[in-house]
Amino acid sequence: MSQQSVGPFEVKLTPQTPDNAAAEGSKLGRMSIEKQFHGDLGATSQGEMLMAQGSLKGSAGYVALERVSGKLPGRSGTFVLQHSGTMNRGVPGLSVTVVPDSGTEELVGLAGTMTINIDAGKHCYEFTYTLDSL
Repeated sequence: MSQQSVGPFEVKLTPQTPDNAAAEGSKLGRMSIEKQFHGDLGATSQGEMLMAQGSLKGSAGYVALERVSGKLPGRSGTFVLQHSGTMNRGVPGLSVTVVPDSGTEELVGLAGTMTINIDAGKHCYEFTYTLDSL
């Protein structure tokens, strides 16, 4: 049975030097990610993001992995989120999914997806998940 956790979060992105920074005309970037989740998911996360800009303004893509450590209602442990995002001439698309079998401790068997909403610079998540006993 699916459960849902919702709440706000803060994110800190720190630019990193990309491996190909010297490449002429490179539009690739890399950032480290740190998050603090509040609400039903009480957790912190750390991760890495790779991104690329398209040739037209408003077009870009990114991928990221972040390890989340904390508590879902009644359970604690870690799990990994995988992001795949695009901006197609200003129209966003985003998929955030729990990496299969990445849950540890009381979160073994966790599966799910996360929706991220940004309104007036404030970030919120909606996490729909299942937790199967193995």
